[in-house]
Order: sequence, then C-alpha cells, then structure tokens
Amino acid sequence: MRPRLCAAVLACLFSAAVHAAPITIVTSFPKEITETYKKAFEKKYPDIKVEILNKNTVASLAYVKENAPGQRPDIFWASAPDAFEVMSREKLLEKAPEVKNPAAPAKIGNYPMNDPEDLYYGQALSGYGIMWNTRYLKANNLPAPAEWSDLTKPAYFGHVATSSPSRSGTTHLTVETILQGEGWDKGWTQLLQIAGNCAAVTERSFGVPDGVNSGQFGIGLVIDFFGLAGKYSGFPVEFVYPKVTSVVPASIGLIAGGKNPADAKKFMQFALSSEGQLLLLDPKISRLPIVPYDKLGGKVPAGYPNIFEVAQKSRVQFDSELAEKRYHVVTSMFDQTVTFRLKELQAATKAIHEAEKKLAAKPNPKAAELLKQARDTAYAPVVDEAQLKKPGFLDPFLKSVSKKTEGGSPLAAIEEQWNTRAKANYQKALELAQQAAAM
Repeated sequence: MRPRLCAAVLACLFSAAVHAAPITIVTSFPKEITETYKKAFEKKYPDIKVEILNKNTVASLAYVKENAPGQRPDIFWASAPDAFEVMSREKLLEKAPEVKNPAAPAKIGNYPMNDPEDLYYGQALSGYGIMWNTRYLKANNLPAPAEWSDLTKPAYFGHVATSSPSRSGTTHLTVETILQGEGWDKGWTQLLQIAGNCAAVTERSFGVPDGVNSGQFGIGLVIDFFGLAGKYSGFPVEFVYPKVTSVVPASIGLIAGGKNPADAKKFMQFALSSEGQLLLLDPKISRLPIVPYDKLGGKVPAGYPNIFEVAQKSRVQFDSELAEKRYHVVTSMFDQTVTFRLKELQAATKAIHEAEKKLAAKPNPKAAELLKQARDTAYAPVVDEAQLKKPGFLDPFLKSVSKKTEGGSPLAAIEEQWNTRAKANYQKALELAQQAAAM
C-alpha cells in the first residue's frame, strides 16, 4: 500500500473510532422534542450519532445508577429539578460550565437558572397549569377554568384527567406546586377534590394532553408545553397558568461515567445555544426558551406566553430540596389514596355533589352538618402537616428515588395503612352524603 493511501486509510479509521460511540441521552421528554433535537444536531455534526433512551424520571435515575462508570449514558435531560438534586447528591453528574449560554439570566423569578455548582443547566423553562378542549367544553356547556380551585366544582365531575406523580415527573411537579402554594393540608384537600372529579388517572403524563387534544377528556392538569404544543399544532385547546403555579427550568446535565463526554458536551452546548433554543418554538414542541425573547431575533410567535412575566406573578417560589425530601411521601400518598382508590373517591365525590345540590334546593341544618362531615372525611389527607413534621416520620421514605419498596418492609406496611384508611374514609363519606341527601 502506498504511504499516502495508507495514511488516508488510517486517518479514516481513526476518525471512525473517535466517533464510534454515539451520545446516549436518557430522558423523559416526548419524541416530538427528542427527535427534533437529534435530527438538528446530527445535521450540524454528521459524524456524531445520538441515541435516545426514553424513560420516565424515576426509571431514568435507576438506569443511570445501575450502570457502572464508563457504561452509563452521557446526558440526563428532564423537567424535574428534584431529580437533578438526587443526581447531584449521589455524585452522578459532572461539571461542564463551558456549555452555558451567556445570554441566559442567572434566575427565573427567584429560582436559579443553573445549578450553583455547575452540575446541571436550565435548557427550557416550564410552568404548570390547566389545558382544556374548547369544543368539549362548549358541547358540555362548561366554563373555561382559570384556577386549580375551579376544578373542584361539581360542574366538572367526570370531565378532568391527570396522571400520577409516581409515573410522571411533570405531574409530581404539578402536585408539589399545589402543595407548596396552598400549604400541605389545604393543598391535599384541593388535590383530593380535583381527583374526585377526574375521569381517569393516566399511565403516563402524555395520556392527559393526548386525551384532551382528542376530546376524550375535557380538561387536564399538565406542564405548559403539553397545552401549548396542542394549541400551536392546531388542536382546539387552550391553556392557562393559575395564580398558584411555579416556573422552573427543565435541565440538562452531563452524567459522570458516561461513554462519550466530549461529544455529549457538544450536544449540551447546542441545546443551550440560540440555535438550539429556537427549536423550542417548533409548534409540536412549544417550550419556553431560557433566554429573553429579544435575544431570539424576533422569531417568537405573537401571543407566545412570556414565562418571565408568569414567574414574576407566581405565588410559588418552588423549593426543589423540599420536593426531593418528601418525594416518596407525596407519590405514595397520591397512589394509595387516589390512583388505587379512584373509583371509591369518585363515588364519594359524586354523592357529595348530589347532596349539595339537594341541600341547595331544600336547606336542612342536620343535613348540612352531615354533608360537612362527609367532605371532611373524604378530603382530609391521610397524613396531615403535624404528622409530616414529627421527628423521624420521613425516615422510612428517605431513600433514593430509584429504590423500589419491597413487600413486607415498614414502608409497605405504611402504604397499606394509607390505602385501607382511604377506602374506609371514602365509604364513610359516601354514606354520610347519602344520608344528607335523603333528608
């Protein structure tokens, strides 16, 4: 082989070897986002391939932990700030300050845009709210909701959908937003009232916007980009931020012990750059950039929500450390009292609504007292704030988000108690409401 030809062959082989390993991204984001970024990045860097592993947030954390350093995925990309707190605490992230976009502000409201230790970086901004199908509401003669409290009203019974915080990181953030905005006890009462009006608790967070877009559900509790993507993609839907909302960054971080950190940093820098930020405006994505709109060359569509203004008006300054600390309590309580007892909660709620209607037409002090007892029984949290603050209460729950509860453990026994108590409460509330209605 001639020397020049040999050198050329060796150069090609070396180049192929350098980029043999694709960038592996583990993320909870839907395909509409990941495929758009994958195609744009591979077009810009044709010699680098991107592999997407789509898993919910809890499964993503578990997957990173179960792989040894050197065999892990390269990038963690998700909406849940508490998940990044876990990754940071367990030393699963590496610093990559060179990827940051200097045009991004230091904070959104009072919330840091990037991790102070440079272990993860805000890539898009998100708020939490309510989406609805305009045709559905018109057909059912329902007013458009504006606040979480609206969804507790009898008119919305059977018309609402949500997912479970144990199955969806964005739903967990929505639940935590309500709990932090209203306080633990009042927040849980509101959540249980809303859940009682729900037609379904979907398997994944995507099931809620898909159902609202198609008209299967009238109203859904969602992260903003689900509602905005439906609207800007032409579905007959609208979205609103309640006063009790929070605005936090969806972040991206370099995983410690990944296979291809050098190219992973290129992807992160691309996603954070103005070029990558403009991809968020794609109608099927409709996420909110981390940079002020005047930095994007006038390409933001008219009427697009100004998330920086939403953050200034928000009543919630989200505490991700608090959310991470009580993660298992919140997700377990929701599953044991809502997800696994939805039919019983629906039945109690329906009976309460029917009793309220009859009592409004024919007032009765004794019936009113029974109805109050029914509400208090159905919508009181199985763990109140006083219990939550007791020393040692959180100990059984303070474990890694990725660790699963084993049958027979103290935590399993606690969850069984909650489940049993919820069933009994809903049955008692049903009976009290029926007694009130009979008077």
